[in-house]
Amino acid sequence: MDKGPHGHVERPSWSPYDNNGGTAVAVAGEDYCVIAADTRMSTGFSILTRDHTKLFKVSDKCVLASAGFQADAKTLQKTLDARHQQYQHKHNKEISCPAMAQLLSNTLYYKRFFPYYTFNLLGGLDNEGKGCVYTYDAIGSYERTGYSCQGSGQQLVMPVLDNQLKSASPLVLPAVSSATPLSEAEAMDLIKDTFASAGERDIYTGDAVEIIIINRKGIRKEVLPLKKD
Repeated sequence: MDKGPHGHVERPSWSPYDNNGGTAVAVAGEDYCVIAADTRMSTGFSILTRDHTKLFKVSDKCVLASAGFQADAKTLQKTLDARHQQYQHKHNKEISCPAMAQLLSNTLYYKRFFPYYTFNLLGGLDNEGKGCVYTYDAIGSYERTGYSCQGSGQQLVMPVLDNQLKSASPLVLPAVSSATPLSEAEAMDLIKDTFASAGERDIYTGDAVEIIIINRKGIRKEVLPLKKD
């Protein structure tokens, strides 16, 4: 161990957090939402597993994606699942995606003095059947958008999404809808392209990407292989 300036032995600093990396992307349309995340889980320069899902099905119309510290992500998922079960017993129905978005915000804010070290996206269908994406910071501040990205590949993916989907003059008129104009197939292709690109340049994103599509027919999942190195 190294000695400090006064001759005392300095122990290595310990942190309750770890960043396990990973990237999550979501795109919403008028009648669908596509939410995706890669399956690599790392710490430092070591890959812990190549097959770890970062997606959690909250309900039949709502999916949570969490990058960052996966121990905190698992705890957050268990907390939301318990709260959702309480809601179902009390109201005899599943919670809506907008209501879950508020519940997630409250849950994160409640832990603001020792936050969950997770970077979250919530995607699904609202009460009218329209696609919705909610993006969060670590302590629960959130907004509804048509698309978003979180995680270690965010700086690589978000400029591509902005280039393809953001209005040229967003400040001139208020947005009529938070949904993007893409069809479901176009959204799928865009997400696959962004992950293929991020996997080439971000060492914490790779191996495979899980893609969940939510529409009026239900939920289905696809898996796309990515680079292994």
